[in-house]
Amino acid sequence: MSMEFTENQLAEVLKKFCVKGSIVVTEQLKAGHINGTYKVAVEHEYGEYKVYVAQAINTYVFNNPVQIMKNIDAVTAHIKKKYEELGESSDRRVLDFLHTEEGKNYYYDSDGNFWRVYVFVSDSTTFNIFDDPKVIYNAGVGFGRFQKLLADFPIEKIGVTIPDFHNTRKRMDDFFDAVEKDEMGRCKDIQEEIEFLRTRRKTACRLQDMLENGELPLRVTHNDTKCNNVLIDNTTGEAICVIDLDTMMPGLSVFDFGDAVRFATNTAAEDETDISKVSVNIELYEQFCRGFIGELKGFFDSVEIENMAWGALIITIELASRFLKDHIEGDKYFRIHHPNHNLERARNQIALAKDMEKKFDKMCEIVRKYS
Repeated sequence: MSMEFTENQLAEVLKKFCVKGSIVVTEQLKAGHINGTYKVAVEHEYGEYKVYVAQAINTYVFNNPVQIMKNIDAVTAHIKKKYEELGESSDRRVLDFLHTEEGKNYYYDSDGNFWRVYVFVSDSTTFNIFDDPKVIYNAGVGFGRFQKLLADFPIEKIGVTIPDFHNTRKRMDDFFDAVEKDEMGRCKDIQEEIEFLRTRRKTACRLQDMLENGELPLRVTHNDTKCNNVLIDNTTGEAICVIDLDTMMPGLSVFDFGDAVRFATNTAAEDETDISKVSVNIELYEQFCRGFIGELKGFFDSVEIENMAWGALIITIELASRFLKDHIEGDKYFRIHHPNHNLERARNQIALAKDMEKKFDKMCEIVRKYS
């Protein structure tokens, strides 16, 4: 589906969200690869300018967008209320989504495009390179604060938008089903990678087993805790708020912790082919722990604390299985840029998981240090 839109289309969308004024500048934001996102500056009465983000949701990828927006409405309202209770302003601390005259935070246009609009958070930056300990620390603070503010959110009021997203038992079952079918005849060349996942299959199911046994609590989780989903203040360098809320749903805190660690502390890019360059940067890992766990000191129960490092290891194994499954099935899910791209990604994550296994005791020790 096309994600390109004209200024006239954007003006019509803003009008539906009760924005009055004239568009003076539009800029398409192409950092994301899924939705159609535009930064729009509007001149209101008396020469006042305000900047908005208008976003057309890719409903092929997100096939339940209304539920996503219901989740967002409930969670952002809760966070705003928590700041009020603390006697603090929520301005810039939570995304401010606009509503239509009908009171909805979304709108279908005449072509069936699904739109939302929120106020642009000025004087802020997202980082895509994570070699600065201060940035990693503040990203940890941002994600930790997000969970703390939602600690008393009624879990039954948030819906599941992607079923079994981090159900690692199902992920591993699906992987070995793909191995058995071997649709593209590729398994003969990746026996070492398959064997790695076979020997870690029980490990990968550890947290899912604990969830089902009632040993780990369900919380409202972000589920896409890449550190570029935290806005950083340009002046203070501190975390402002968490963005990209489409995957919020009930989940495990240890996976939010783990995915951030997997993404931000890898010493190499996710598709680096020289796996000798792949490892966990323990200095950056400690800074994320200091921010995330330090912000939530006394919040997590002892079982969650003892399984934080497991969250990092298991989600890395999970992603390796997903990349390798897609390679086996002919690269149907993840976008590739050259042949064997998903295989390279899988090998990268396997190397990262192996390094985590070597450093696992140290990773657990650092978690305890800040808990």
